[in-house]
Amino acid sequence: MTICRSFLVVFSLWTAAMTAVPASATKLVPQSELQIQLSFAPLVKQMAPSVVNVYAARQVRQRRSPFAGDPFFERFFGRGLGGQQRPRTARSLGSGVVIGTDGIIITNNHVIENADEVKIAFADGREFEATIVLVDKTSDLAVLKVDAGEEFPAIALGDSEDLQVGDLVLAIGNPFGVGQTVTSGIVSALARSQMGVNDFGFFIQTDASINPGNSGGALVSMEGELIGINTAIFSRSGGSNGIGFAVPSNMVRVVLDSVRAGSTTLLRPWVGADFQSVTPDIAESLGLDRPRGALVSGVTRNSPAERAGLQLGDIILALDDKPVPQVQALGYRLATAGIGRTVSLSILTKGERRKLDIALEPAPEKPERDVRLIDGRSPFAGLEVANLSPRVAMEVGMGSDKRGVVVLRVQENSTASRMGFKPGDIVLQINGELVESTKALDALSNTQYRGWEFVFERGGRRFSRFVR
Repeated sequence: MTICRSFLVVFSLWTAAMTAVPASATKLVPQSELQIQLSFAPLVKQMAPSVVNVYAARQVRQRRSPFAGDPFFERFFGRGLGGQQRPRTARSLGSGVVIGTDGIIITNNHVIENADEVKIAFADGREFEATIVLVDKTSDLAVLKVDAGEEFPAIALGDSEDLQVGDLVLAIGNPFGVGQTVTSGIVSALARSQMGVNDFGFFIQTDASINPGNSGGALVSMEGELIGINTAIFSRSGGSNGIGFAVPSNMVRVVLDSVRAGSTTLLRPWVGADFQSVTPDIAESLGLDRPRGALVSGVTRNSPAERAGLQLGDIILALDDKPVPQVQALGYRLATAGIGRTVSLSILTKGERRKLDIALEPAPEKPERDVRLIDGRSPFAGLEVANLSPRVAMEVGMGSDKRGVVVLRVQENSTASRMGFKPGDIVLQINGELVESTKALDALSNTQYRGWEFVFERGGRRFSRFVR
């Protein structure tokens, strides 16, 4: 009797699906209460073993106490108040996804950033040490590698371009460190940008619950494929409000391809042009029905953009017939197209639509970056700097026309950090001398001056300071 009843249930579901949905449809909508009661359990059982916990740790130097050396405070409160303090260990918790049976794991860059030690743990309790293979701050993705001499269960990458708003998805991760957790939801929106997460502006939005600790976890389709890496949430309280964001799997594929090719950095295509958003006023003046596309605001000489015929004021509407709804989306389209290809751009020029082909090349690194850490007793001690080139400019998120010496990193508790320097600053002048290279900055910073007057650029604005 039980077997007959099961057969009737399956038959009724099949009949309802076949009669209610056209044969050409690729996605089915629940047609009955029985269909709604279907379970995700088989899919979870298949996917969950590939989602891991990621534990990262780094040593943080504590600031020297103002009471260091004071005999009263050291007598009553101990010498730990000042002097030699032990470094503090900062820890972070996130999730990761195994995407290679050889131990290749994808996670978020912010989960493992500046980590000295990274460990991963599977849901079955096994733990392994992992090495950081590649980090990409722009997309907030990082690749880890576990060398354990065994094969690991891996998730297949899906095509995030096939997603549609309303598709069912599962989010798998380790929220709040409580253990592996699965939540379900739908794709709420596509191509979300300006989320304040990173410079990468092309997110999948979902209402599947994502909480702290889910970062780096899997967003899974009903086909059992990875279609996104959970990255951030929009929340005023710190908990899930049903608005979560994931990096599309096609961006993950680009990062994975770089690793497979033996690269430790992600090289993005360079076209030699700068872009800005299309405002409502610009859209109206050009006859667009709404603000969309990416406005060309600069073209570098002898670049692929110049050779292709791209001009100031052009608006890019699509790449290979894939829409570019806003300027942030163009970076995603270029990155996922890949270096070495020639793509077709749909352009609006002075009210007329046209197409042009443009070659996607790696950004040149001329001059060489010549990274240096400035020491000594100058205001610049503690700066890690590099010569600006189109490639370095791309890496730090600047326009391709920028030249000079850019700050890559500022050491904690250094003189430069007390001066207020930040990564991305461009050092222009020191005591009237132009700073044209890291070598020149190094030499000038080791020169004896009674006072220091320097000029630097931040966010397109120039600032001048004088210190003794």
